[in-house]
Amino acid sequence: MSIFDHVQNRFSRVQQEEMSLQEYLELCREDPMAYASAAERMLQAIGEPEVIDTAKDSRLSRIFSNKVIRRYPAFAEFYGMEEAIEQIVAYFRHAAQGLEERKQILYLLGPVGGGKSSLAERLKLLMEHIPFYAIKGSPVYESPLGLFSPEEDGELLEKEYGIPRRYVKSVMSPWASKRLREYGGDISEFKVVRLYPSRLNQIAISKTEPGDENNQDISSLVGKVDIRQLELYSQDDPDAYSFSGGLCKSNQGLMEFIEMFKAPIKVLHPLLTATQEGNYNPTEGMGAIPFEGIVLAHSNESEWQAFRNNRNNEAFLDRVYIVKVPYCLRVTEEIKIYKKLLEHSSLDQAPCAPDTLRMLAQFSVLSRLKEPENSSIYSKMRIYDGENLKDTDPKAKSIQEYRDTAGVDEGMSGLSTRFAFKILSKVFNFDNHEIAANPVHLLYVLEQRLEQEQLPKETFERYLRFIKEFLAPRYVDFIGKEIQTAYLESYSEYGQNIFDRYVTYADFWIQDQEYRDPETGELFNRQSLNEELEKIEKPAGISNPKDFRHEVVNFVLRARAQNNGMNPSWQSYEKLRGVIEHKMFANTEELLPVISFNAKASTADQKKHEDFVERMKDRGYTEKQVRLLSEWYLRVRKSQ
Repeated sequence: MSIFDHVQNRFSRVQQEEMSLQEYLELCREDPMAYASAAERMLQAIGEPEVIDTAKDSRLSRIFSNKVIRRYPAFAEFYGMEEAIEQIVAYFRHAAQGLEERKQILYLLGPVGGGKSSLAERLKLLMEHIPFYAIKGSPVYESPLGLFSPEEDGELLEKEYGIPRRYVKSVMSPWASKRLREYGGDISEFKVVRLYPSRLNQIAISKTEPGDENNQDISSLVGKVDIRQLELYSQDDPDAYSFSGGLCKSNQGLMEFIEMFKAPIKVLHPLLTATQEGNYNPTEGMGAIPFEGIVLAHSNESEWQAFRNNRNNEAFLDRVYIVKVPYCLRVTEEIKIYKKLLEHSSLDQAPCAPDTLRMLAQFSVLSRLKEPENSSIYSKMRIYDGENLKDTDPKAKSIQEYRDTAGVDEGMSGLSTRFAFKILSKVFNFDNHEIAANPVHLLYVLEQRLEQEQLPKETFERYLRFIKEFLAPRYVDFIGKEIQTAYLESYSEYGQNIFDRYVTYADFWIQDQEYRDPETGELFNRQSLNEELEKIEKPAGISNPKDFRHEVVNFVLRARAQNNGMNPSWQSYEKLRGVIEHKMFANTEELLPVISFNAKASTADQKKHEDFVERMKDRGYTEKQVRLLSEWYLRVRKSQ
């Protein structure tokens, strides 16, 4: 199918379908979605969730405490927002069941750049997926069921067409009331159309923005008289009225009110009656206009706090369903957000050195976390990301302890994803000759940008501490391992040899037996075994070697039983892997001739250097980045 056919088909699919009122009622008997509320249609558009038992995934089980969680494919790219999305879906579920939520404004509360607008856009997009039925020609897209009286016709409609009485509740619009008078009370004259909500054409979807005290009145919500029609009609005639307000356009759909609490309070009053009573008054002396839609509002916390603290607004406060949309507090999900943003830009194919996005995500998340007591904020960040720090940081607390101490406002302040992406854009464009990103440039750009931001002194120093104390030192270790791994051609084999030798020595040392090396015939007594083991343990700072040796040997014996008597991989035991890496990478001097970009003393050194660069390129670096990062690493190591 060509692109032209594709667009034509999409256009044809959403065109109006006309039917008589009788045909519509027959359809209601067969299909409950013909009279479904906006909340029910939204639920159908969202679809069924994917149910995940987090107990089956070690990372998720730590984050969600082994609970069963629901993830909705419709919100798949909203990373780290499970809780907010679940609350939004709960709002629609309860509203669809006819509970109190159907009378409430759905209000997304969160910091700038936290995803509120993106969520609102996604909800409007979903609303477009499911059609609804309206009286043909109605300027407020009212339901055909509004033509019937709930008291007098409700029972009959339920009996004949199976339409539950709770759906026959809206008032007839002034426009429909005038048409009914013209038809002499014959409702069969009304035609019904099937419509698809549309953001583009403002069919059952609208957006309202706050003006200022001087130029905004309730007409932005309820419409106003069209002065061009006053030559033909009286001022209180429905045909002289322009149903152009946000509530008029979004009946049976969704109205988005941006930065709602910035609007003057008098402008918000129609929302109270629209949500509570299902109708609102126009500006002229006509009858009430029906509203059976959803009001979705969002704003920042400062506006909400100012509004909430004003005692005059109490009637409103009770009618707001708050969903907090905090910043993402999990590094892994924050990285996914950056990747999504990069995919939607021309930087998608630009080289990005390993650990660049992770470092930026860690910095962003650290800025959003509340400092814990008696524990490192860096450890807290790792615990929030689902890591297990039992062996590496005994002071680290459980995720629940951290959350309880931090309170409900954690994630409502800090640096936004928008700020982080601006930083990333600068990093990619830092070098005039190569559009690429790497952590060294990131560290530089971050420091520069923080100085320009004119942050409060305390905040600036805190952010700077994150860079100096956590990010930079850990990157030195990371890039060191990357360089040294690429340097050691037979890296894996070398590591396995050290591992096997360590396990053998430790086993004989525990059994208090002498060990004879089968290759050299050299005999090691308990003392010399201990010396050999310490050569590996001391550089890594093992404080209790006796327990460590027992632990390693027990692990290997268990692993051998499941591995046909063979030793496991040297990387399989996290603690010992760290010890071996320390042993392998202790001597930087050996690296110098190979990794530096100076002229080489021999062709052998040149060949080794070229092989090293190729292996670094295989790991995701450009040649220019290899040079920059190697020189930076050697410089930092020399100064330590």
